[in-house]
Amino acid sequence: MNLRIAVIGVGHLGRHHARILSSLPGADLVAAVDTNRARAEEVAAAHQTRACFDHRELLGTVDAVTIAVPTELHSEIALPFLQAGTPVLVEKPMARTLVEADSMIAAAAASKVPLAVGHTERFNPAVVAARPLLTDPRFIEVHRLGAFPERSLDIDVVFDLMIHDLDVVLSLVRSEVETIEAVGVPVLTGRVDIANARLRFANGCIANLTASRISRDRVRKIRFFQPAAYLSIDYAAQKVELWSLVRNDGALPAIQGGDVEVANEEPLRRELADFVDAVAVRRTPLVTGEDGRRALALAQRITDRMTTEMQPRTHESTKKTS
Repeated sequence: MNLRIAVIGVGHLGRHHARILSSLPGADLVAAVDTNRARAEEVAAAHQTRACFDHRELLGTVDAVTIAVPTELHSEIALPFLQAGTPVLVEKPMARTLVEADSMIAAAAASKVPLAVGHTERFNPAVVAARPLLTDPRFIEVHRLGAFPERSLDIDVVFDLMIHDLDVVLSLVRSEVETIEAVGVPVLTGRVDIANARLRFANGCIANLTASRISRDRVRKIRFFQPAAYLSIDYAAQKVELWSLVRNDGALPAIQGGDVEVANEEPLRRELADFVDAVAVRRTPLVTGEDGRRALALAQRITDRMTTEMQPRTHESTKKTS
């Protein structure tokens, strides 16, 4: 029997949730929900489902929901469903604050239902193909650059873009972040639009991450350096390259490698399929509420560090001009 699933919030990302869920094995898209009536009706008509304008009408009538509304509403909408025992997939970042994230995790635990967080890059076939090849990353370089968006301007670029890579890095480096250096600049908005963070992990690994939403070119790349090997992932192209130092008996060492085989597929489809399966068989989803919280906590540490770094300079600048 298929799961009755509703999508709450069918804007830029939510309409893709609806598109995929409408044809995903094991799922029945029973409602497209949005406070924008025209948008809800448009998406519902496109996928032969019901348009709904108030998510509260669905409580107790669905088997699961996915939530793709502005971040400030995540906790408010997710909590009633979790408390009613309805599994939830909520887009990243999972909440505005760690307090909200903790309340969502606690509600899911109390009801014993899955809480998944939409860190889609974890499902990127390139990341999946690269994961077994990453044995001991010592340095990681990340660039996530894009043009100025018309959405997600309620949060800064760390929570909007960089958090994707924070989650991926945290899932690959099994060590705690010890120190953070970070700088961020608001350029076109009142929030940080371009940011750089340098993370040092307890095991010695260093990750350098740059995220921008004011760049001309679109770049989605992450590079790993480990003993005798270099691996590069292009998220957008779903391409992986691996180059390794090969030592042959009696000959000089040589560098060999090239493209790694990747089974291309839409990451969001994989993510939603994992959620549907997790609900159906009552297992833990690949990206849990705890994973979402960990990425959120690191993003918050980075933005806090940016604030700390800027304060002395502001004071010094004021002092010089006075």
